[in-house]
Amino acid sequence: MAIQWFPGHMTSARRKAAETMEFTDVIIEVLDARAPQASRNPMIEELRLHRQRPCLKILNKIDLADPVTTQEWLDYYNKQEGVKAVALSCKNATDAARIPKLCQPMAPHRDSTHKVLRLMIMGIPNVGKSTLMNMLLKRRIANVGDEPAVTKSQQCHKINDQMSLTDSPGLMWPKIEHEEDGFILAAIHAIGRNAVIDEEIAEYLANNLLSRYPERLTERFGFDTTGMDGFNVIEAIAKKRGCLLKGRGGSLDLEKAAMILLTEFRAGKLGRISLESPSSRATMIQNALDNPVKPRIHSLRGEADEEPGA
Repeated sequence: MAIQWFPGHMTSARRKAAETMEFTDVIIEVLDARAPQASRNPMIEELRLHRQRPCLKILNKIDLADPVTTQEWLDYYNKQEGVKAVALSCKNATDAARIPKLCQPMAPHRDSTHKVLRLMIMGIPNVGKSTLMNMLLKRRIANVGDEPAVTKSQQCHKINDQMSLTDSPGLMWPKIEHEEDGFILAAIHAIGRNAVIDEEIAEYLANNLLSRYPERLTERFGFDTTGMDGFNVIEAIAKKRGCLLKGRGGSLDLEKAAMILLTEFRAGKLGRISLESPSSRATMIQNALDNPVKPRIHSLRGEADEEPGA
């Protein structure tokens, strides 16, 4: 299943972002610390490089991400020209308060009431932009929700006499190049549920966890993962949690079990987990280059997935 999600309002949002960036000094790009590169919109990078704007990359939700892997990503981004990367939680007022001080050195020519430092928050849906906006302004300005694409228009506000801040809608890009990125984005709930099949996303997540954190599955759900694949994990969760279809003779409710895994992962109940690292991403990209047609993911619904382009 190739996942694509580009709601109609994002076309106009991208155009407006490009216009606003001309009058912006520093881009604040919010990423999900559990999957920083998968949650990075390449259009944002393209726009900021065209305008030659520096970027503060915020790896948000660090309380949910593996701290060792997060440090690897910080090292990776901080080697890039014009980029400063930090890891924090946008829900933490102390963390949020650090951001203006981090931005100021990135635009030293904007340091007075006569030359206001103009900041712009960007990122894909549901990574925490609106939460950050509210924290920086110390009042509720932007709507916050657990569903992607809550914010649909730009909002500009004054932080203090020396700084202004523009919040933009969550921006996806028209085509997700790597299939695995689509699954990761769906797993962290950056893509609307109408664009995905939850059971397939849960199976991908289970396979990822088996590869990176098998012990977390054992600790949370109480079964041995030896010899399992993602489908087996969903079955085992269904058995452990008593997920049965009514009137179906005790058949397992795999859809309910899949949602249990996704919901508990997103809530951090499986511990601090990262779904990609710089090295695993490099391997993924190389594999995609070597094998343009990737193996199909088994469908929990028992249906064969079509090959890309079919």
